[in-house]
Amino acid sequence: MKIGVISADITSESRVAITPDAVKKLRKLGFEVVIQSGAGQAAYYADELYQAAGADIASSLTEVITQSKIITTVNDLPVEATESLSSGQIVIGMLDPYRNTQLDTYAAKGATVFAMELLPRTLSRAQNMDVLSSQANLAGYKAVLLAANEYSRPFPMFMTSAGTVKPAKVVILGVGVAGLQAIATAKRLGAVVEASDLRPTAREQVESLGGKWLDVPMSAEEAETAKSTGGYAWTPSEQYVKDQAAVVDKALSNADIVITTAQIPGRNAPRLVHGATLAKMKAGSVLIDMAAGTGGNVEGSVPNETITTDNGVRIVGAANIPSQLAAQSSDLYANNLVNFITTLIAPAGDDASASLALNLDMEDEIQGALAVTHDSQVRLAKR
Repeated sequence: MKIGVISADITSESRVAITPDAVKKLRKLGFEVVIQSGAGQAAYYADELYQAAGADIASSLTEVITQSKIITTVNDLPVEATESLSSGQIVIGMLDPYRNTQLDTYAAKGATVFAMELLPRTLSRAQNMDVLSSQANLAGYKAVLLAANEYSRPFPMFMTSAGTVKPAKVVILGVGVAGLQAIATAKRLGAVVEASDLRPTAREQVESLGGKWLDVPMSAEEAETAKSTGGYAWTPSEQYVKDQAAVVDKALSNADIVITTAQIPGRNAPRLVHGATLAKMKAGSVLIDMAAGTGGNVEGSVPNETITTDNGVRIVGAANIPSQLAAQSSDLYANNLVNFITTLIAPAGDDASASLALNLDMEDEIQGALAVTHDSQVRLAKR
């Protein structure tokens, strides 16, 4: 049984779904692997490395599709690949399912499609398959380095004969995996860090990393509701939203660096920084909008572009930061995929000589959650 690896569009994506090390792991499980020539080149994995790991090299996308039972990808398949699918094939990748326009085609082709973003992150057995965490962790780190490159001053405090250099003031908006890594990285570089998040429970995490929590007063009832839901399902009051905006506005007006990380799967990113706040920020300050590709947290941000406002604030639309760390992000992503693919293998039973077989089980809590098409049906619940 073959697993196929296709090449991404290198103008927007440098990662590859399966690395040579992952090929070795898949072969130990009993799979063969075929990879499109050049698929790993942008991540510094040459065809020769795949061949040494035991993979076959295909000269075209079509060749990979026609040979493979399981097709792995970083993002959605190109249209020509989707049209070439046949019934019973499996597609696995980060497919942006709520915006994906090809789901009906996948279903019509009879393909089973797994969107890795839908993984239930509360399941302990799913942690080693969590692509959002593995990629966000690297993105939070790299976002700080991008900010340091754009900022015209150093991050740490320096004591020099010519005077004291003050540390940079960094504000992180959104304290998930990416935000926490951004806090840790900015602190390691010597910055003073403040952070804000809708979840009051994130305060402890921020402070454990040496950051200052931007506190927003709330009623006892609101505090209990936010705590019991973990923050994600909490709908804040109009007064809380107003108070939070005032706290964030004040922090940003004094900030040198702002990194925004808030994204909601299947929806446009929430707007966190508005034009009125940008107008109060200092000339030379830098904003890294990690949600630029899904609508943007910062008003005026443009995916993959850096713009400068009239008052000298630089806004970096960082739409796909993990792609800038292609070698490492591919390694982690490939491990996530291998761990998930392992769940698709049918138990060998008592017959050790039995050939490799798959067991697609939509009742399984992981497979069922990730499958967006199966049995010629679109399974994804609308939002």
